[in-house]
Amino acid sequence: MGLLTEGTPLTWEETKKHADHVRRHGIKQFLAQYNKLRSRKKDVLYWGDEVEYQLVKFDHVNKKVYVALRAQDVLKGLEEKQQTKQIHTSAATSWHPEYAEYMVEGTPGAPYGGMIAHFNIVEANMSLRRQEIQAELQDDEAPLSLTAFPRLGCGSFTWPVSKTDPVNGVSRSLFFPDDAINQGHVRFKTLTRNIRNRRKEKVAINVPIFKDVNTKSPFVEDFSPLGDDGSSAEAAKPDHIYMDCMGFGMGNCCLQVTFQACNIDEAKTLYDQLAGMCPIMLALSASSPIYRGYLSDIDTRWPVIAASVDDRTKEERGLEPLKEDRYRIPKSRYDSIDSYISPLGRCYNDIPLILDTDLCDELIQGGVDDLLARHIAHLFIRDPVSVFAEKLDLDDDNDTDHFENIQSTNWQTMRFKPPPPNSNIGWRVEFRPMEAQLTDFENAAFTVFIVLLTRVILSYKLNFIIPISKVDENMKTAFKRDAVINDKFYFRKDVVTESTPPECSQQCGNAGCGAIEDQYELMSIKEIFHGKDDFPGLMALINLYMDSIEIDVDTKCTITQYLKLISQRASGELVTSARWMRNFVQRHPEYKQDSVVSDSIAYDLLSRVVQIASGAVNDPTHMFEHTTKSAYKIPEALRHAEAYLKMKSQANSSGSSVSGE
Repeated sequence: MGLLTEGTPLTWEETKKHADHVRRHGIKQFLAQYNKLRSRKKDVLYWGDEVEYQLVKFDHVNKKVYVALRAQDVLKGLEEKQQTKQIHTSAATSWHPEYAEYMVEGTPGAPYGGMIAHFNIVEANMSLRRQEIQAELQDDEAPLSLTAFPRLGCGSFTWPVSKTDPVNGVSRSLFFPDDAINQGHVRFKTLTRNIRNRRKEKVAINVPIFKDVNTKSPFVEDFSPLGDDGSSAEAAKPDHIYMDCMGFGMGNCCLQVTFQACNIDEAKTLYDQLAGMCPIMLALSASSPIYRGYLSDIDTRWPVIAASVDDRTKEERGLEPLKEDRYRIPKSRYDSIDSYISPLGRCYNDIPLILDTDLCDELIQGGVDDLLARHIAHLFIRDPVSVFAEKLDLDDDNDTDHFENIQSTNWQTMRFKPPPPNSNIGWRVEFRPMEAQLTDFENAAFTVFIVLLTRVILSYKLNFIIPISKVDENMKTAFKRDAVINDKFYFRKDVVTESTPPECSQQCGNAGCGAIEDQYELMSIKEIFHGKDDFPGLMALINLYMDSIEIDVDTKCTITQYLKLISQRASGELVTSARWMRNFVQRHPEYKQDSVVSDSIAYDLLSRVVQIASGAVNDPTHMFEHTTKSAYKIPEALRHAEAYLKMKSQANSSGSSVSGE
């Protein structure tokens, strides 16, 4: 969702004038909070998930499906009920706006805590969220935890029907109407307009098309009937699906998990150790093979969303000599991280880090260690793209709007999050790469797995760090079709031996130090999860941890089923959501082997998704039969879980903690 500041948004021309002001004061705000809170310790290891939902409407007579532009009505109804209940616990729900007018974001009403028993209510809470959204919808509408709507940008894909405005619209898109952008907060349209204006042209998203037997070759589209002035034809690549708007990326859904660490050092550790897992979990959760009505040759949203907010100018992209801009910037502001921030990661920072040296020096002089200072100064090479007139002059000791303005528009695979001012929230990290899954069971399984993995990392002092350049290579591999079973990823050979930072004579972050190149190798995801040779595999380490803690039978049964799903996806016994969708389309009687996902195919696909999400049907290639809390009435399951957690908390059972301290 990002920072939702109220006020009068500035145009890009006005924003640019204040960019240095925002950066300078953003650093002052960070330093103020850092020096207040750097010694903060013993925070509870709270955590929570964020699931984004797409609202869709079915036309059962004409076999068509639309995105329903109902977010404002739905959020209003949800918030009114939330205020009436006034319940703020992990058994309740919380609702937030998202980029598109057909999207809402749901989280638990309060974070989950340090007890292992909290894993037992994740799915029930997700199911409750889905129920609560559905209660605000019509009978022919449904909330789907769907990463990418298959017909996004295809003609009249919204309900009510909206028209694009390629000349005067906020995005000037040929395909994505402004009405599909969130109408409740000016931030979203402001971001869309200012990113385009800063770039000095529309964003250009080109996704390789899946070449089937009857796919046009070369695949080239004529955009002139849509009002193209020639710029889209020039930006579109042959044999690629072309998209031209922020909405094609930010209008997708994902699953994110945030962890509160015990202190700043533990947060840095989790940030670095989880960075290498980002490409792995992206490939494992792959669920978006269809874009603008075509089967693509990728399985994940990541390159789409990265291109959708790429505001770099031609100079910054290296297409023209630097004259007006300060830096050549290798990546979009939505991409994988560029540096580690813990001492153990220092010598694995083997790619050049573009940073604002003046701001870096200010951070170091202010008491920030050089690794964290370089990380922050790297984020601050970006301009702010959404500034409000009323928020220019702030109290830097007690406000962080300028810092968050830039921090929250660097959308990376991991995010290091300082405590908000004047709150009881601690140092946090956010794990951001995973795709939304079709069912609550799957979303709960991926959430519980990554949370369990953090407990194992901290408890056994595991080390997953490899050169950051290899993490970048892994990200590119993760995009590929069926990467989860066909490709290999760089991974550390020995994650168990307690490690110290490798010797580095120059303290320079050189990847040649300490024989780093011998510490990792290419592995399949099956090998990463199930082991090979002397490498035990992640599942064995998690099971070892599970055997070492006190855990009740009910919770262990639930976790075991989640781990079974992850295990079978990793081994290829169960297919990813992306492969399941491909199979559905390619086996559909109306599919003409031409890569086209027609209205009727999309209707049948999403109708089946609704059935699967509700538990009415099951596809054994995608998911095994399971019994979890969602099999009960949701409110009852949550009441029982809350009572159980209260009992465990009062008993203060030492074995039930997953604090990792």
